[in-house]
Parts: sequence; structure tokens; C-alpha cells
Amino acid sequence: MIKLIQAEPFNDTVGLRRSIIDTCISLSGIGFFVGTWGNIGVRVQDGVLVTPSRVDFEEMKEDDLVIVNWEGEKILGHRIPSSEMQVHRLVLKKRKDFGVCIHGHGLKTSAFACAHKSLPVIIEDMAQIIGGEVSCSKYVQGGSHLELGMAAAEAFGEVSAAVFLANHGVVVGSRDLDEGLIAVQVLEKAAGIYLDACVLDKVRPINPEKVLDERERFIFRYGTEKDNI
Repeated sequence: MIKLIQAEPFNDTVGLRRSIIDTCISLSGIGFFVGTWGNIGVRVQDGVLVTPSRVDFEEMKEDDLVIVNWEGEKILGHRIPSSEMQVHRLVLKKRKDFGVCIHGHGLKTSAFACAHKSLPVIIEDMAQIIGGEVSCSKYVQGGSHLELGMAAAEAFGEVSAAVFLANHGVVVGSRDLDEGLIAVQVLEKAAGIYLDACVLDKVRPINPEKVLDERERFIFRYGTEKDNI
């Protein structure tokens, strides 16, 4: 088992808030966010910096973002936090290695959520970026925000960086916003590849031990001199 490194909280700066908004716009542009349905939470010193509810991303300002503490209480901001705030809070509380939590509604990944199916690791970049099979949570009715957050956190294992929310969408965790944006695209691509490959023949996942090796390499050696062997 990989010993993951605990994520350090980000400093709540105007630059961080701008980066969150820009990431939301990018995720909207690729169809992972639809309208205002999609949100981001980032680990900061006092809790979670989260996007607000029902604010268009193109119109969102830095001071529209909200901070909630680890008990789920709003401690800074004039907006209402995202209705999925509990997802971000409880996932980041469970997975100490995540600095960022992204929740969206990608087309291919949502197909798995609606089928209540897990996605095995089937391609190299998914092994590196996601790190394990993506499980599906139990179904939670809309409006049951705390229960949804609990279901999302429960569905996360110790290594995989994503879960499907039954009949709802997907949650992806990452070390930072740049990695999160890539992880979303890698997972959406892997889901599409799996669905296409099922037409050809039985899909053959990567051996779980090899997946762990790839994940460990990506986290600790990728882009360093230790990775040129």
C-alpha cells in the first residue's frame, strides 16, 4: 500500500480564489460542469474554501467564494456555499492527501454513476492520476446534503482519487487545482474508452499491483531524475 503524503492547506489568497474560478470556467468549457451544476472545494487553514451556490462562473468574483470550517459552519463569505459543500468537507476530512475536491457531471462518468457500476483501471494515465478502481456510492436523494457527503466519503478508498455518486455525478480528489483539472479529463476519457471497449470484447483491466506501482511512480518520482531509469 502506498503511504500517501498529507496535503498542506493552501493559503486563502486572491490568487487562489481566482484560480478556483478559472478552473470552474475550464471545467464548464469541457462539459464537466453544466450551468452552475459543478463545484470545487480547496483545503485552507481554517477549513474548506468552496464555490458558492447558484452563481454563474463567468460572473463569479473572488469574494463570492465561502469558507466553511470542518464542522460545516460558514465562517467567511457573504454567499451561500455550494449545496455540495458537505461532499467537499467530508471527502477532504477523510482523504488527508487531497488538497482539492472537484464535483461535476461529466457525460461518460455519469453513465457509470447511473448504472451504479465501478470503473476498473484500464489505461496507463488512469493508473497514474486516479490510482485505482473508481467505486460508486449508494444513492442519496437530492437535497439530503449531509447524507450525500457521508456517502461520497464512505465510497472513497485509501488510494483511488475518484468516486461516482449514484444517479448524480462524480467526485475527483487531487493535490492541487492543475492536477484536478487533468484528473477530471483522464477519468472522463477512461470512462469513454471502457464503454467503447465493451463493444469490442471483454475489457481487460491493468493488474492492481501494477496500478499501485504506476500511482506510486506518479506521486513520488514522475518528472524527477529518479524516473529516468
